[in-house]
Amino acid sequence: MTVRLYNTLSRTLETLKPLSQDEVTLYTCGLTVYSQPQIGNWVAYIYWDILVRTLIADGYKVNRVQNITDVGHLTDDGDTGEDKMQKGALREGKTAWDVAQKYADIAYDEAYNKLGLLVPTHMPKATDFIEQQIDYVKQLEEAGYTYVIKDGVYFDTSKLADYGKLAKLDIKGLRFGARVADTGKKHPTDFAVWKFSPEDEKRDMEWSSPWGEGFPGWHLECSVMAMELLGKQIDIHTGGIDHIPVHHTNEIAQTEALTHTSFANIWMHNNHLKVNGTKLSKSLGNSYTLTDLVEKGYDLDAFKLLVLSKHYRSEGNFTWEILDAASNRLIRWRNIAVLRWQTHDTLEDDDDKDSSHDVNGVILAAPHAALDHLRDDLGTPEALAVIERAFENIEQHSIRKIQKSALVALLEWIEQTLGVRLLGSTPDINDEAKQTILERASAREAKDWQRSDELRDLLASRYQIKVLDTNTGPVWQYIDK
Repeated sequence: MTVRLYNTLSRTLETLKPLSQDEVTLYTCGLTVYSQPQIGNWVAYIYWDILVRTLIADGYKVNRVQNITDVGHLTDDGDTGEDKMQKGALREGKTAWDVAQKYADIAYDEAYNKLGLLVPTHMPKATDFIEQQIDYVKQLEEAGYTYVIKDGVYFDTSKLADYGKLAKLDIKGLRFGARVADTGKKHPTDFAVWKFSPEDEKRDMEWSSPWGEGFPGWHLECSVMAMELLGKQIDIHTGGIDHIPVHHTNEIAQTEALTHTSFANIWMHNNHLKVNGTKLSKSLGNSYTLTDLVEKGYDLDAFKLLVLSKHYRSEGNFTWEILDAASNRLIRWRNIAVLRWQTHDTLEDDDDKDSSHDVNGVILAAPHAALDHLRDDLGTPEALAVIERAFENIEQHSIRKIQKSALVALLEWIEQTLGVRLLGSTPDINDEAKQTILERASAREAKDWQRSDELRDLLASRYQIKVLDTNTGPVWQYIDK
């Protein structure tokens, strides 16, 4: 078992060496549930789903935490601006609690029912760990890492000699901006671990603390939940590249201040998805959601293929033309998948087929070759290319030569390790449809073209299938939707 991953902390590819021999501990920064997720949000979770699937395929048990941020995330991702949950509450005329539950439910449905991602081991809400977060701030205070100013309790980053090591920050070169200087912070990089509620505002989400009524800082939440559920040190921490300079940098600072050991051995970050080469933005009208894709008739597995066709550290691009291409790939893959129902209809028994035949050798080797690419820093484009070569070989050979068990094993591997659903989406046709195909073949042999056309139309209208006439007999496929 050799998995190599790019570690943002060291800027190098590193061999995964889990703290526990057979288990990998993994923390993924989850969504802030204040609005409908857009397609750019889901890119990270599709990639980290592949990470989990790769680790499982490599024999590891994965103990994974993916949090739900339902308080404390301010609009500038720092310590100023509106609380995103309060902003959502004002927008919808509901309480912040109601907004959080609404969008947490939507996110769960989209991720695990619609996209078919693997459900994490733990999905804690930040609001379920308030007491633990208060206790953590107490510990930071006792260790001399915090100070109090008018709007909250802040972490003093000057207390750490290696603050900013993840982002390679030039701490000495940083200067206060006008807004930052007015806050009373001692240093530009200091950050809030506990924010005070405004004196003239009653918040939906606020709690009593030794320092005053308020709510936890966004960065604090992840450190505490990771420590509570996974321990003081973890194997892998994942998130978007936008988390590197602030959120993950501050997680490292407040965690390692108390543990005196590395928080995560490997830090992984995915790049962003653009739309038509520009940033996703509601003002530009390109902030599409999964619902938008479905309403336009696209299968969400096509969107997953679009994402996986680019490496997680490369910037992706979404256009409807690129999604069309991914959709065509998915249709083609599913046309290959239905061949498993047709190999047994041949005169040659599956067990008697030569597994060393060129095509079957390629099919049998494909899962191992594709997994090798995934083990190499999640090489999804290369893994997809391996599958493509195997499917091209299948298309070039008669189904009489295809070993059914090898094909099924490849399809199962694709579903389990790439998360592309090819089995449940391609059920067998019923006996009546099969009989109609045989009747049509007989009509063609008799050169009864009128009857053949009638049966072709019947297959399309009643069973939604089409038949390809090959040199070795008819092959059916589902009609593209």
